[in-house]
Amino acid sequence: MFLKKVTLLPERIQYHDQYPFSIPAIRNLDSITFKKPVTFFVGENGTGKSTLLEGIAANIGFNTAGGSRSNVYDVDKADAPLSDYLRLSWLPKISNGFFFRAETFYHFATYIDEVDEDGYQSYGGKSLHQQSHGESFLALFSNRFYKKAIYLLDEPEAALSPARQLTFLRVIHDLTKNRNVQLIIATHSPILLGYPDAQIVSFDEDQLREITYEMTDHYLITKYFLDNRGKMLDELLKEHD
Repeated sequence: MFLKKVTLLPERIQYHDQYPFSIPAIRNLDSITFKKPVTFFVGENGTGKSTLLEGIAANIGFNTAGGSRSNVYDVDKADAPLSDYLRLSWLPKISNGFFFRAETFYHFATYIDEVDEDGYQSYGGKSLHQQSHGESFLALFSNRFYKKAIYLLDEPEAALSPARQLTFLRVIHDLTKNRNVQLIIATHSPILLGYPDAQIVSFDEDQLREITYEMTDHYLITKYFLDNRGKMLDELLKEHD
């Protein structure tokens, strides 16, 4: 791991009731220590996963619209208001890497079309716009990501089928097997969360806490649905009959 710890600097906060500190998990944040090469952020929508990930990305210097330090464009760039209140602790400090945002990936692909001069060698040899959404995600992960770097990914499963999510698990494994790549991933995918020996940090219950795979709502709800599909659908839909 390169990024060891992220600490909130409360002395800089002036308005505790304003965004992003209106989010309970962010307001109650003290610090988070990264213990594994792969860390997952999990929690319901609006619990602060993306907010913290954006803050880390901006602090590193990555383009918060998605990209690395060298990708300069402003379309849908996130403000990342949390970044000024964070201290990042490194050993060693690196700047190589990438911030992936599923929601702005189209704009990143357009930017690459405008600046590419090497035949898309870092993206599988083809414009990202000439690939399906899922194919373009995997082309980025498989070709643009490489050694000695930190990668921050916000919902990388958004365009990936279950089979492609399994392929992405292999990409994660290949990247981290030599322990010179660190990934921090915000996800809702029970498949990705199953990656072995990953650190899982939950943003639910108004605070950050480390949990196991089997404790995640993603695992529990998916397993219950698959095991009890008929019963669950009956209960869920009977009010609308």
